[in-house]
Amino acid sequence: MSDTVGNQVRFDFGAAQVLVTGGTSGIGAAIAAAYRDAGAHVTITGTRAAAGDYDADLHGYRYLQLDIEDAEQVARVAAGQQRLDILINNAGLALPSLGLDEYDPEVFARAVNMHLVSAYRMARGCRDALARSPLAGGASVIGIASMSSYFGIGIVPGYGAAKTGLLGLTRALAVEWGKYNIRVNTVAAGLTESRMTASTFENPAWSAPTLARTPAGRLGVPQDIAGAVLFLSSSAASWITGQTLAVDGGYTVSG
Repeated sequence: MSDTVGNQVRFDFGAAQVLVTGGTSGIGAAIAAAYRDAGAHVTITGTRAAAGDYDADLHGYRYLQLDIEDAEQVARVAAGQQRLDILINNAGLALPSLGLDEYDPEVFARAVNMHLVSAYRMARGCRDALARSPLAGGASVIGIASMSSYFGIGIVPGYGAAKTGLLGLTRALAVEWGKYNIRVNTVAAGLTESRMTASTFENPAWSAPTLARTPAGRLGVPQDIAGAVLFLSSSAASWITGQTLAVDGGYTVSG
């Protein structure tokens, strides 16, 4: 499934069918590109009508429109996956980046629905297709959590509650779906460069404290998360399920 050349690990996902929600930018785009470059057939989702509506070059992907907050669209996309080996539940955003207040109960509910309920709906809808996967090491569902899964970040109570809940969902599905040869894991991303975090990266007053506490001495780039995701869905991780892997440069273990 992988080989090492120098300091680079190369994965082989030839012929694997992969679905990456929110795969048009940021972490999702890096994950999609990594699977594509490893030989997989990759489907990505985005909110716009067509792949051509994005400035990014999305060649090499199957594109599906999806509003992750729309349960009917989630069900339709999931039902369309007749064959699937790997599901990456990545879609979402912190609603304060849109100027919304997650302390408003309606906005809070939106955040939880987007990042937890819809992730469950997608996984549940894809379960039967995943159960038919012949992938070495079993099929995989991988969620994308965050540092707010471990501690409170005051501005995002809804996002944080959902990302914390994702860890519990990961454990429960891993226990229940092992009999289907489906592994379920989560990657908890540290502060990683993306469209959603652009304002944080651009403001040293916000990014500097995180950087100072990060033993690796740098903040994250999307490829850092992609590498961990590919590992967890590879046969090298065939005995790993129900786990959350923090990919944060050591932030969560630093005082």
